[in-house]
Order: sequence, then structure tokens, then C-alpha cells
Amino acid sequence: MQSIMCSSWRCGWRFSINLPSVLRVRPASINASSTNIDHVLHVPVMAEDVLHGLNPQPGQTFIDMTFGAGGITRSILEASPDTTVFTLDRDPLAHSLSCDMAQKYPGRVVSMLGKFSELPGLLKERNKSQNSIDGIIFDLGCSSMQLDYAERGFSLSKDGPLDMRMDGSRFPEQPTAADVLAHIDEEDLFRIIRIYGEEKRARKIARAVTECRYTFRNLRRTFELKELVAAACENENRMDKLQRSAHSATKTFQALRIFVNNELNELNYALILSHMYLKVGGKIATLTFHSLEDRIVKRHFVGNVIENSMDPLPLQYSNHSIVHDKKFVDNIIDSKWKLVNKHVIVPSDEEVQQNPRSRSAKLRVAVKLK
Repeated sequence: MQSIMCSSWRCGWRFSINLPSVLRVRPASINASSTNIDHVLHVPVMAEDVLHGLNPQPGQTFIDMTFGAGGITRSILEASPDTTVFTLDRDPLAHSLSCDMAQKYPGRVVSMLGKFSELPGLLKERNKSQNSIDGIIFDLGCSSMQLDYAERGFSLSKDGPLDMRMDGSRFPEQPTAADVLAHIDEEDLFRIIRIYGEEKRARKIARAVTECRYTFRNLRRTFELKELVAAACENENRMDKLQRSAHSATKTFQALRIFVNNELNELNYALILSHMYLKVGGKIATLTFHSLEDRIVKRHFVGNVIENSMDPLPLQYSNHSIVHDKKFVDNIIDSKWKLVNKHVIVPSDEEVQQNPRSRSAKLRVAVKLK
């Protein structure tokens, strides 16, 4: 067991994890047996483009690293006979949906519950070795299923506990968003909101959160944080890319979610693992919805990664990754990819109108060369 101390905790709070081992828990109120995958409201983004990029062939094996509600996996299964998809998701709700799908496609869906960093152990249990996978898919970010349940703490539109753990209670010692806000110091909170959320008013928000402690009141609910951020931002009116009204706390919520779930480190490691498990000629498709995610993906694909460093991204925060592990550093330096499309693929105007969630999506497809 390796213990990693986050520099933010003045109280000496430790994150203890097993390295290496390499996002999502279902609210207790949801009954797994009564959940029907066909009734989950989550529309996969750019599904046809992903399928075109992967071009699944009979007998091939894929890993869907972010199963969600299974839209991409179902597309692969229906596009080509005898394909097999190993589905991974850290959210038990998504995992239960994957188990449902496995019953509908006997022998073709292998369900796995875990984070990206848990993939090696999960594949080893299922006798899958390196250089044995034909295609890998990532559909990153927060899913509609997570946003729909107030108990998860992801949504600004529904009041609930400030949780934001994609794994839910799988790891009881993992701090929630409320725990972070109760203990982190102002400077570290400022950096998290400024860099992970790309929030221009990060300084004011961080100060407002820390000053809130002097009133002997911790932020425990989503609406409490939402109202505090709105006040710190002087209730300014913001617009999204579709020129719709956007709440001033949106970027703060995003930053906390990324930090709580260690998303960027997990993604960085997952891309290394993808190269290890793909066959030569195997394809990887990544859908990103955030500039920091896309930057990490792009750097891996063009080979601009040195000693697992992603500066100026603050990956030292809550760092559960494999920094300074020479074996993985060498793997990054030696990895070779060829981009299928010279330029990033974005959704059509028609898809954006039909599914506003797709508006910030970027699709990149690459082939493993060696």
C-alpha cells in the first residue's frame, strides 16, 4: 500500500491507495433489478462517427472504458456479428446496466466494475493479456444518469448532498466534495477552480468558500455551494456556446468533480494502458468534453509526453497516478500512434441542436503503430 499526501490538507488527511491498480455509485434508492437499460435517458454523442472510426469487424474484441448506458457498446454489437465488448465503468449503476446488456447478448459482453486504473487487474482475472484488444473507446465526462440523481451531488439544478464521487461508496475513505471544501486551504482551492474549471473568478470563489468556515458553517449541499458562488460572482449573467443562460457555478462544480474523482490522472494512465493492451493496428477513439481532457489525449497521440509530465496541468493534486515509475515512463516515450483524421472531429450542427450535451465534444481516433 502506498499512501499519497495531498499538499492541500493542513489537517494531515491522507489518501491511501494501491499502485498500480488503475469513474461512478448508484444511489441506494435505485433498485438494480428494476432498472431497464432501454429507459435510461442518456444519448451517446457522435455514435455514428465513433463507429465509423473504429470500423468493427467480425470476431474482434473491444473495451468500452466508459460504458455509461451502453449506447456505444450496443452500436458495436449490432454493427458486426461475433464481436465481444469488455465494458468498464466505475459507477455501479452503469455496471448493473452492463450486466443487463450481457444477458441480452450472451457471451458477447463482459462487464467490469472499476476505475481506469483497475483495468489491469480486471483483465488479468478474465485472462486477457497485453496486445490482445482490437479497439478501445472513451466517452469521458459526467453522464446524464449521474446528473439526473440529486443524491449524487453533480447537478446544479437539483439540491442534494455535495458528494460528486463517481464511485459512490465503493471507497468509503474517499473524500466527498463537501469534505474537500471543509478542509482545503484557499490557495489550493483557487488553483483547482482556476485550472480544472478554467474559472476567471476563481480567487473570489475560493475566498468566499474559506471565509464561510468562519461562520461555523460547512457547505454540505449543492444549492449552498451554488448560491455562494453566485454571490461571489455577483450573480453575473453567463452564456454557454449555444448562447443559453449558464449558471456562474457551473465551472466550479466541474473543477470539484475532476478533483474529487482524480479524473485527469486516471485518464493519463488509461491512455498508457490503452497502448499496452491494443494490438498493433488496433484503434482507439476518444470523446472529450473538456479542454484539459482533450489536451491530455492530444499529447499522447502526438507523442508530446515526457516522464509522465502534463505541465501546466496540476496533476500533483490528489495524484494517484504512476509518476516516476520508469516502466511506464518508458512506455510513454516508446508509444507510437497514427491519427486517423488530421483534424479533430466535432458534432454536426444538427446533432448539437438535437443533443445540446454534444456541443463541446471532440472526437479523436488513432491507430497503434507498434
